[in-house]
Amino acid sequence: MKQTTSTFIYTKVQSTLCRSLIAASVSLAAVAPMSALAEVQKASLSGTVLVDSWRQDDAIWKDKIIPAFNKHYPNIKVTYRSPEGLTAFQDELNTNLATGKAGDLIACRPFDGSLALFKQGHLSDITEMPGMENFPSFALSPWQTDSGAQTFCLPMASVIHGFFYNKKVFKELDLSVPKTTAEFNHILNMIKNNGQYIPLAMGTNDKWEAGTMGFQNIGPNYWKGEDGRLGLINGSERFNSPQYQQVFQELANWGRFLGQGYQTRKYADSIELFKTGKAAIYPAGSWDISTFTGQLDFGVFPPPVENKGDECYFSDHTDIGMGLNTKAENNPAAKALLEWMTTAEYAELLTNAIPGFFSLSNHFFDVENPIAKEMMAWRNECDSTIRSSAQILSRGKTNFEAQIDQASVAVLNGTMTPMQATELVQSGLDEWYVPQREAKVASLICQE
Repeated sequence: MKQTTSTFIYTKVQSTLCRSLIAASVSLAAVAPMSALAEVQKASLSGTVLVDSWRQDDAIWKDKIIPAFNKHYPNIKVTYRSPEGLTAFQDELNTNLATGKAGDLIACRPFDGSLALFKQGHLSDITEMPGMENFPSFALSPWQTDSGAQTFCLPMASVIHGFFYNKKVFKELDLSVPKTTAEFNHILNMIKNNGQYIPLAMGTNDKWEAGTMGFQNIGPNYWKGEDGRLGLINGSERFNSPQYQQVFQELANWGRFLGQGYQTRKYADSIELFKTGKAAIYPAGSWDISTFTGQLDFGVFPPPVENKGDECYFSDHTDIGMGLNTKAENNPAAKALLEWMTTAEYAELLTNAIPGFFSLSNHFFDVENPIAKEMMAWRNECDSTIRSSAQILSRGKTNFEAQIDQASVAVLNGTMTPMQATELVQSGLDEWYVPQREAKVASLICQE
């Protein structure tokens, strides 16, 4: 899924200099008063807006985003609210929605979670909101109904998966950035044999870490990005196929490189290991760029391909959007903030204020953080996709994403083989998802 952007080319044909001057004067006469009037209207608009998000970006909103918005709307007071714990957001949001205390604007996870809120009547239809034309179709789709007819959240940012590495350790051990899985495993062995550093900073206590930073990180190179992801959705591919067993086999290889006690290691512990220089490589999401910036000298590389010269794929996951609470539909201040979030000003501010969160708009601007800039440049070299569990497949009682997390942990801990892992997840899909159930029947018939 290569990102596309739109550019608008304006051409003006004039036969004489006189005509161009007349046209310019008429244009200025018409536009200037309207622009001035719009600014006056913005300055006079007052009200309050509460923004709810799971992202603990309170300081960034307070110091950068809200002041930038208030330059246009000085009389609107914006408050940003986030929970203390990452997992607490959904429970708190559900409670606040039920009691009428939820924010005017609500951060949206992609696809099914936010779709459910829309169907329950908590999020407004913003399909025709001014500024939505600034977002390409792939950016809008995670926050649209299955038909694509209605959009219920503004696309904000994507996050990219890869690996951070400690440049000091690599230089000390004379290591080069790996391009293939064989080179990657060779480097891990060299780090382990040296004995001074943990090769990979990851644990299995927080199950999502194994599924997100492990399976969904390296997997796209095996299932060929969007082709494989969509193949599971339409039933043309099965999860218990060789390519998924290969992903789990690679994860199984990681187990011996995670260091002592990794089974009880939490996400925060993994961060600390890499930040303090005790670990050489960190299976990463770009959202952690800010976590390590200024703490150590680190670089980044994309998920290695199986063989040199193979086409590369990586996860560029549409991660966060922003929706309008239906209770705030009559709040012009909330609408003003959401519309401002469609602008180039906000897109550039978001991307550079929170490195690793990449605006999903069509606007062009420079990315300042070197690690973020390098990761974004992968879009020019490789095909991008989103996490395979994000769309449709996790709607069943047996949750696809949760099973991937569970299977990834079991494979890393050595309590399940790669084949058993794929069969576990496949059985969960067969229980409820008709395209996969029909594909199973078809495969059995073909074997007879």
